[in-house]
Amino acid sequence: MTEKAALSGYPDHADAVPLHGPALDEDPDELYQRLRREHGTVVPVLLDDGVPAWFVIGYRELHHVFGMPHLFGRDSRRWNVWDHVPPDGPLTATFRWQPTVLFTEGAERQRRTGAIGDAMDGVDRTELAMLAEQVSDQLIDGFAGDGRADLVTQYARRIPAQVIARLMGMPEADMDDVVTNVNVVLDATSETYAAYTWLRDRMSTLMAAKREVPGDDIASRLIAHPAGLGDEEADMDLGVMLVVANTPTAGWISNTLRLMLVNDRFSITLQGGRSSVGQAMNEVLWRDPPLRNAPGRWATQECELGGRRIRKGDLLVLGLAAANADPQVQPADESDPGANRAHMSFGHGEYSCPYPAPELGEVIAETAVEVLLDRLPDVDLAVPPDALRWRRSMWMRNLETLPVHFSPTAPRQGSWDLV
Repeated sequence: MTEKAALSGYPDHADAVPLHGPALDEDPDELYQRLRREHGTVVPVLLDDGVPAWFVIGYRELHHVFGMPHLFGRDSRRWNVWDHVPPDGPLTATFRWQPTVLFTEGAERQRRTGAIGDAMDGVDRTELAMLAEQVSDQLIDGFAGDGRADLVTQYARRIPAQVIARLMGMPEADMDDVVTNVNVVLDATSETYAAYTWLRDRMSTLMAAKREVPGDDIASRLIAHPAGLGDEEADMDLGVMLVVANTPTAGWISNTLRLMLVNDRFSITLQGGRSSVGQAMNEVLWRDPPLRNAPGRWATQECELGGRRIRKGDLLVLGLAAANADPQVQPADESDPGANRAHMSFGHGEYSCPYPAPELGEVIAETAVEVLLDRLPDVDLAVPPDALRWRRSMWMRNLETLPVHFSPTAPRQGSWDLV
């Protein structure tokens, strides 16, 4: 679909901004400021292949979208430009409707998220922290003697998937393949659909085994939940749970480590300075949330938002990071959000990240950061801060690499029993 074709019938997108390219990754704050000056709080944008959409960057407007699920729904089948979206492109991989909890609305969503939340809430928080610590220690043992490592590929991106998969009751032999496929699903590339298909098939195999022999795990609790999820519902929702929990949590870990390594306010407390970890994690959710843009909402009827006429079936891209940077809630000269947790990084309202997922993700991320700082107290960047590069992604705000060096240490002695 060419940009000219996209503009036909979309007069409000005559000055639309491509929502891709270097500016989105290299200097998003400047981009958000420019968009706010030139277009207001709801910006006409073009996605891949010139597909028109609305980019919601105002905090108040985003809060309104979150609070009005009857006006802005999750069912992508109402998208009014599907006929022009390439069937094998990244937008199809991201937005193609599937019978998962992600695309449900109303009572059906409440039924599905209730089952997911209860299954996750059965996780003992102390045992979760111990498991996250064991996984973190095991990964550090793999590079502690080298004196250098990439904290993205060798550490942060491997922790959440391993922890969550074990909580789901997945066998150890599947861990490497799970981590590999999970880490490409949210990149929105040509490989996304194949990776998701692999995970869906693996979840089906796991759930079939749990129906035969239940255990004390998330998968078994989801199957037994009174909501009575069908086999396909439970299988697909478990896969979604694994994917959406992993990549943002991995980014939360690496973005927090980056902040603590490059920001003078945290560098003096790195050696044993656990008190600053929670502060750094909260600041990341305000400044560099790993899920910076959320897909998506579709208008259920014609309406007005931020002075724009939104047509029935229009797609809204939710600018979580941009809304967090709205000067109405975050003045430009405020460098530290402190204990303020009114950010939009977990969403809000009926379609927000369901409880207790944010809490469990925080336990995993905080444990991972603390273990690394405890084990490698003199860790430091191996490159200048401005040499760090962000991954190309419209949705995620994650580093490509985080190279560090430190004094080599011996692996921890002990048996890592992670079953």
